[in-house]
Amino acid sequence: DIEMPGISGMEIPQQLKGFLPNVRIIFVTSHTEYAIDAFELSIFRYVPKNNLEVKLAAAVTDAAKLIELEAGQEYTIQTASRMEKIPYKDIFYIQRDGKNASIISSVGIAKVRKSLQQVFDELNTPEFIFVDRGCIVNIIHIMKISDGMVVLKNGEQLPISRSHLQEVKQKINQFWGAHI
Repeated sequence: DIEMPGISGMEIPQQLKGFLPNVRIIFVTSHTEYAIDAFELSIFRYVPKNNLEVKLAAAVTDAAKLIELEAGQEYTIQTASRMEKIPYKDIFYIQRDGKNASIISSVGIAKVRKSLQQVFDELNTPEFIFVDRGCIVNIIHIMKISDGMVVLKNGEQLPISRSHLQEVKQKINQFWGAHI
């Protein structure tokens, strides 16, 4: 809940994520005016108290499905000299780097000698979207779109090409609608 004695419910997610970075938090509250702030804290779902009986069970079920889905989603880079697995949830974005694709994740940068389209096809999941022809972004890390840029949770800003802007907005709206 957002209103609790001694501490604000808006402070708890920040503290929890320090210990459990992949925790899924569901807010249950009558304060719908905090929904946007809750999203900025990476809250999984926001359940209004006046709709608790209908929404809470679905939110918990969806959280469990997402955790199960994420558990097996990894991108594997395999060459003659190395093998590396990168969980999808850790990937911020992938960008073209000459003949390579650079995967920027929470653990660093990994390069793979493949085209961006080939990496995108191998990912085969709706969480990854092209924001321009040289960059694929993991939608779960997008915090906002502003002035033709996507702003990620890690603070990075990436340009969106005009030809991709409407599609990016549509996919973000679909994703946010399903996860708030």
